[in-house]
Amino acid sequence: MTSTPDPRTPRWRQGTLAPFQHRVFATFWWAALVSSFGGLIQTVGASWQMATITDSPQMVALVQTAGALPFFFLSLLAGAFADTHDRRIVMLVSQGVMLVASAALAGIAFAGEVTPGSLLLFTFLIGCGTASFAPAWQASIGEQVPREQVPSAIMANAFGFNIARSVGPAIGGVIVATLGAAAAFLINTLSYLGMLATLLWWRPKREPSTLPREPLGSAVAAGLRYVWLSPHLIAVLLRCVLFTVPLSAVPALMPVVARDLLGGGAQTYGLLLGGFGVGAMAGALSSAALRARFSSDRMLLGLCAVASLALLAIAYSPWALLTLSAHFVAGFVWTLSLATFNIAVQMSSPRWVTGRTLAMYQTFAFAGMAAGAWIAGHLATDLGVRPALALAGLAALSTFVVARWLPVSVARLGSLDPHVVTDIQPPAVEMDDSTGPVVVTLEYRVPLSNAQTFAAEVNELGRIRRRDGARAWSVSQDIDDPLLWVERFESPTWADYLRRHTRPTLADQAVRQRIVQLIEGERARVRRFVERPAGAEPLGNRGSRPDPVDHTPGHG
Repeated sequence: MTSTPDPRTPRWRQGTLAPFQHRVFATFWWAALVSSFGGLIQTVGASWQMATITDSPQMVALVQTAGALPFFFLSLLAGAFADTHDRRIVMLVSQGVMLVASAALAGIAFAGEVTPGSLLLFTFLIGCGTASFAPAWQASIGEQVPREQVPSAIMANAFGFNIARSVGPAIGGVIVATLGAAAAFLINTLSYLGMLATLLWWRPKREPSTLPREPLGSAVAAGLRYVWLSPHLIAVLLRCVLFTVPLSAVPALMPVVARDLLGGGAQTYGLLLGGFGVGAMAGALSSAALRARFSSDRMLLGLCAVASLALLAIAYSPWALLTLSAHFVAGFVWTLSLATFNIAVQMSSPRWVTGRTLAMYQTFAFAGMAAGAWIAGHLATDLGVRPALALAGLAALSTFVVARWLPVSVARLGSLDPHVVTDIQPPAVEMDDSTGPVVVTLEYRVPLSNAQTFAAEVNELGRIRRRDGARAWSVSQDIDDPLLWVERFESPTWADYLRRHTRPTLADQAVRQRIVQLIEGERARVRRFVERPAGAEPLGNRGSRPDPVDHTPGHG
């Protein structure tokens, strides 16, 4: 499905530059750009610092591991925290952790007291801050720009990062060579100040909630459950892994390509790195035009084919210029594909769970990159660099096999804007937030002619309910009265019951409306119970018990 921009709208407001008309986004973009430069300069400084204080190649490699490891352990927790707490505060704390860790590292570096252990520790702490910041920052994009501009905002952020990635390592190398690694750490420390100032200035609108904050463990479980019961998100994550594993061979083997295939040195490696970065920027800039012309599925298929050709060209290129061009193409494909996956995740997630779904995407993407780099390294060691790259090129075509069963287009999902439920009947007994489990039954009368269709729709409704937090869901047909169907599910507590009613979307409501068309009448009889174990005191009655609640199907 393609979109057609309004011809009356200025061109700069239709593409990647459109989000810059919003002051908040533009301010965040510049702050993030400066911070990205600082982070890349820090990476160069840390790697060089380790190389000067130890002769172990393994310790040098561990610098990258220490920075990336927190993404595997903290991403989902950070995403849950971002969804259940003020995202602005989460980002402020994360930036504060990075600032303090970087300042401490700069201090001991200027004092000449850096050890391999301390360097790895502070690199790990900076990585923890980054892993905690990323989900909240990505999820906050929807608060900085209108929803229809979220894809352009994501691409604009990708463009900014790739600007930094293209020239940041070179700048970092010059700084380290002339001023030392300590200066690189200090510059990184200063780079956080812009983002901190932006976060202190920003005051997003918050809708007050009468519900207690969801416990962190429960929030993490809710995020995992939402992804597991969302076939579209599963498809996006699997496609992301299938893409990142083979294409990770390009950055992983880039130094070896420069040394062994091209016979060059550090300068050649820098040229390949720059070509990859410039290609990444070109991919970000062309995103809006390509998305307007092609669906996400078609674009990803084309990009995977191009990625395969780029890998094969790098493997067997007889000319350095062709190898450089192939790295440009690989960078183009890399950014455009990952940003497309990111957009698909954001646009297929309601606001209440966006931080957690983005964290899952982040985890899968980093896992694919790590696995791809490891596989590429082993294949290059055992078979040689050219066969390793060739096999990666062939593996990139795997998406053609699975694309039919793993679509990523969000057009079929419907609107994810919230559907406000306003008809919740207050209970006749005293209930506090921890009272539970709450058991809900809905009774439907379904003509036999509609029974098969009803069964399919109510099972889809069951998936939605379980995705949003319902437990032990089931549907039954009365064997003595076959027109009677009973739906049953549980919420652990009264607070969970109320919280679940804040999560439906307009697309979910469309399923409920289809059920309305299949039943006799326009209402289902809803009954609500609280399980009372033996010995438990009966709940107090607040007055005369009302008649069983009649609700539109689905709002039990």
